[in-house]
This record gives sequence, C-alpha cells and structure tokens, in this order.
Amino acid sequence: MHRIVSLLPSATEIVCALGFEDEMVGRSHECDHPSSVQRLPALTSPKFNPEGTSAEVNDRVNKILAEALSVYRVDAGELRALAPDVIVTQSQCDVCAVSMRDVEDAVARWVGGVQPPRIVSLAPYRLHAILADMERVAEALGVPERGTELTHRLSERMKAIEERARLALERPAVACIEWIDPLMAAGNWMPQLVEMAGGRNLFGEAGVHSSWMKLEELLARAEQIDVIVIMPCGFDLERTAREASSLMKNPEWTRLKAVRDGRVYMADGNQFFNRPGPRIAESLEILAEIVHPELFRPIHEGSGWRRA
Repeated sequence: MHRIVSLLPSATEIVCALGFEDEMVGRSHECDHPSSVQRLPALTSPKFNPEGTSAEVNDRVNKILAEALSVYRVDAGELRALAPDVIVTQSQCDVCAVSMRDVEDAVARWVGGVQPPRIVSLAPYRLHAILADMERVAEALGVPERGTELTHRLSERMKAIEERARLALERPAVACIEWIDPLMAAGNWMPQLVEMAGGRNLFGEAGVHSSWMKLEELLARAEQIDVIVIMPCGFDLERTAREASSLMKNPEWTRLKAVRDGRVYMADGNQFFNRPGPRIAESLEILAEIVHPELFRPIHEGSGWRRA
C-alpha cells in the first residue's frame, strides 16, 4: 500500500486512472476530478485572490512573481503529518500549480528521522510527454504495466479521432486563445491537438510555453482565421463566457472572419485543455466536434464547449 499525495489536478486524474485513488491521502486545492477526491485534505492554497477578471488575476500573479515569491502555499506541517511515500507535482509552470521547488522546500523541513517521500515531477510540453508522464507515475507506484495499458488505450482512442478527421474535405485555420486579458495563444500540446482534430494551428508553437499576443496579431490575419476557440487556463465555461464578453464588445472583433461566420467557441480549459492527463482524449474530441461538426457528433457540447 502507498500513501500518495498529488499536488496537481492532472496528476490526481492519472493516479486515479491507474487505480490508486484509495491510496491517496492528500491533494491540491484545485484537484476536483473525480469528484470523490474532494474528500481528501487540500494541502495547497493560492497567495492571490483567484476571483475577478483575467486582467486582475494576471496583475496579482505578476506582482507576486516580481518579488521572486512562490504563487502558492504548501502546508508543510499537514504534508508531513500525512506521511506520504510518493508526492506527484510539476515543474512546468510556476503560475499554474505548486512548483517542484515549493514541494522540495516543504519536504526539506522534515526532521527527526522521517523517511523522505519519492517526488515525481511532471513537465509535459508535447502530447507524447503527457503519455510518458502517465507511465512514469505508474512506474513510481510499482505498476508499469498499468501505465502501458492506460497510454495504449488513450493513444488508440486519439488515433481513431485523428483518422476520422482526415476524411474532412478541408482543414480550417484555428486560433486557440488560452488567456483573455492580456491575450495568450495556446502552445505546448495544443497545436498538436488542433492538427489531429483536422485543423491548421495559426498561433502558438508545439512544445513551447503558451505565448502572449496582441489583438493586432489576430486582426493581421483576420481573413485567415476560420475558427476561434477561447479556453482560458483555469476557467470553466461560465467564467469563460463572462470574460469573453470583453473581447466580443470590442468593435474590432467583428473584423475577424471566424466572428462573422459564427465560428467562435468557448471551451472548458480548466477541466480539459489545461490538464495534461487522461482526459486529453476528451480534449481532442471537443476540438474535433468544433472544427469538423460534419464528421463528429457534438457529445461534449454544453459540458466541454459551447458557441460564443
């Protein structure tokens, strides 16, 4: 039996998908899927108010980072009391979740002969790395065969979507927006998902952090953008809808071809696109439904995405 702490929502989903939910003893404040994990004590909290507009949240986070401070707190005392033997965290983004440094600092305070836990740090930038991280977690938990089975199942599911998308007569040009104010183009694994869903990714680079952009960059390619997907990091559909209204009220917004054609969509970035875990397959399904509605039934409409 293990005593597992996951400090990253996608890692929690990986641990559960591998069959170890019953061996989890702690989680981050953002871990909420499956919903049953919310019974576990939350060991982290943000140092900023996460409510408000995307501009306000961005300003608060930048002020903390400007002081070279961590964006999140880790309850080191509670973490030690839970005595985990495995902690899963991340080293990809100091803004999105507790960092590897935060966890190492918390564990470094343990004294008195306490056996330090194994720390597994995830940092996927591309699709293959998401799958590789699942296998790394499985190996750390002593069940490498479960990791192989999970990644094989997900790969086959995504391959089937990609093959169906190839039947499309055209490949629409897609702009994925990961933050609203200031604007950010989705990078990392998102450009790969767009291509697999039968689209052409216009902004953001595969394997590279999501990048800031200006509205002028969208307007410069106004007639090339067939589809816009708004998927702010950490926002659900309702919050995305509230935030996107500021974009849609801008008179320049109507210059975009996708806007005129009614092909602007909002997606749940918090539950899907910003979580590099087992639901990456659902993320691809959502994109395929949006990009090629003639080929894919809208099974996630209303829950994973909706029209703007």
